[in-house]
Amino acid sequence: MKRTMDGVVRGACHHDCPDTCVWEVTVDDGIAIELRGTADHPTTAGQLCPKVNRFLDRVYHPQRVLTPLRRVGPKGSGTFEPVSWGDALDEIEEQWNVIIEAKGPAAILPYSFDGTQGVIQKGILARRFFAALGTSDIRRHLCGVSSWLGAHEILGDPKGIDPEDLHLARTIVLWGTNTLLTNRHLWPVIEEARNAGGVVVVIDPVRTPTADRADRFLQIQPGTDVALVLGLVHVLNRDGLLDDEWLDGHTTGAGELIASAAPWDPSRCETETGIAAADIEWLAHTFATNRPSAVRSLVGPEHRTNGIEIMAAIATLPSITGAWQEPGGGLCRSTQVWWEEALGLDVENLAQPARKFNMARLGEVLTDVDLDPPINALFVHNSNPAVIAPDQNRILEGLQRDDLFTVVAEQFVTDTARFADIVLPVTTQIEQLDLAPAWGHFNVALNQPAIAPLGEAKSNNEIFRLLAERMGLDDASHYESDEALIRSLLSRSHPLLDSVTYEQLERDGWARFNHEPGEALVQQNPYRLRALDHTPTATKPNHRFQLISAKQHVRFLNANYAQFPAHRPSPPEPRLGVHPSDAADLGLDDGSDARVWNERGELHLPIHVDDRLQSGLVSIPFGWVHQAHRDGRSVNVLTSPDVRDDDQGSAAFLDTWVSVSPV
Repeated sequence: MKRTMDGVVRGACHHDCPDTCVWEVTVDDGIAIELRGTADHPTTAGQLCPKVNRFLDRVYHPQRVLTPLRRVGPKGSGTFEPVSWGDALDEIEEQWNVIIEAKGPAAILPYSFDGTQGVIQKGILARRFFAALGTSDIRRHLCGVSSWLGAHEILGDPKGIDPEDLHLARTIVLWGTNTLLTNRHLWPVIEEARNAGGVVVVIDPVRTPTADRADRFLQIQPGTDVALVLGLVHVLNRDGLLDDEWLDGHTTGAGELIASAAPWDPSRCETETGIAAADIEWLAHTFATNRPSAVRSLVGPEHRTNGIEIMAAIATLPSITGAWQEPGGGLCRSTQVWWEEALGLDVENLAQPARKFNMARLGEVLTDVDLDPPINALFVHNSNPAVIAPDQNRILEGLQRDDLFTVVAEQFVTDTARFADIVLPVTTQIEQLDLAPAWGHFNVALNQPAIAPLGEAKSNNEIFRLLAERMGLDDASHYESDEALIRSLLSRSHPLLDSVTYEQLERDGWARFNHEPGEALVQQNPYRLRALDHTPTATKPNHRFQLISAKQHVRFLNANYAQFPAHRPSPPEPRLGVHPSDAADLGLDDGSDARVWNERGELHLPIHVDDRLQSGLVSIPFGWVHQAHRDGRSVNVLTSPDVRDDDQGSAAFLDTWVSVSPV
């Protein structure tokens, strides 16, 4: 473990956030005593978020798991006894070998996601391990994939502009993204654009804190994003705001797109979207003429069964207007596609899994009595599906199966770990080595371990090295060191990696990928415009309200930190947000208790009368742990696990309809 002379070690935040802040850990006698944002990092600029400011409390929390645990009580009771690593590995080896002999390796299912986004600890050795065993696998599509697929349909190569180039834009449309809450380090860039004369527009079903800071807020009816784009294209074409030379030279399918928008005059668009016709016309003219113009959208709009079509529509707007021609113009989305290509993260020639399931369908998979072979072993790391995945009741039903052997690698006894047969203690970010690119900027960081692992905790990769040895895997690729893995990724020949070396990262903590700021991003291949299809969302029988399960609290990050009282808001329990007119109609007052239910489950919650919503839309915050709810369950009891028929794309959390009544 390497430290600077003054006892300060640089690392990087691993959380599922576009900002990927670089931090500095001050160490005294082997103990981390301070963690702060790095001042010379262009995005972090010395400031961490309210979640991570207390990260050392997490590292040294008295409830942290620091030894392997074996279940001694009923599944779900969270009753364990400490065991040695040898005993824990013995049990895993024995159980897996019995299952493989009886049912085959397809009866084993790994489940992981973005509990850490460092590319080394996230899953390189895990992928190699499970591929070598020949197990089943999941499509890690819970979030972000529909956005990628939708952009891909229009752009081909779904790269977006550098988010830090947004300061050059003079029209910025924040489409379904609550920047102040979920991407706070981008906000100074947006303010810089506004101070230079730019206009900031927010499109969202909810009046978020970001909407409060915008120049114009357009409160859209949930799920009508495609209709809005069709209305904008209609106005652009009607008013002569399209550039024929651009369309002829850089796009295909413009005629089909324009034809599909012909019926969508502003009046019809207003009826469908709830946005005034005058505002639709204003936005079309502003986006086309007040340039550079950019759309910033992340994963908010995608969480519907038509999420790919929504994201394709959003990618259409800057493509038909030629917004890509000016620096700062175009579609600003995740930068992940850039560095995944550069690092070659999916180029390993691994054996194909026995079968794959969309991870949103975990509850269905674990409870499917006709599945052949059934899932008899589950290995969870970097995830907490009992909280973060939809159709929660079926997930918990599956986790309670006596014939399911579950291993969870975790830092705490989470709601998922409570159902485990074995819990393995995992290191935190300041105890492990990792490479940390960002999906919100073009900087990459080296996370250097600042302290030795506490107790008997081991990194994800060290756990998979031990498992590979136990399962008799002798290929050297299963035992590569973390440093060797990082050096191998950085040694690839790709323009983005020019001048980025391990030694530079070790010295400075971070470096910028070789992507020049302030460049226009007109691609060589044509933008693939096509007809857009808006299918109106029909009201579900017997359910009156659409449910939004948004990230609403500044000190939670998905399911992280909600278990800590110091991170909870006041009052310290989740509430059901209801528009004032709906609350009055239901006979509900602020603070009164309500029942909210659908065919998947029900919750009992106090009401928060909230005029930030719109009539017909209710909200329950995402990320609260089960124990914070009166029912011992959280919002994903209600949310939809639906995915497309081809099993591709992100979970349709927002395609959820519920009924509400007083208790």
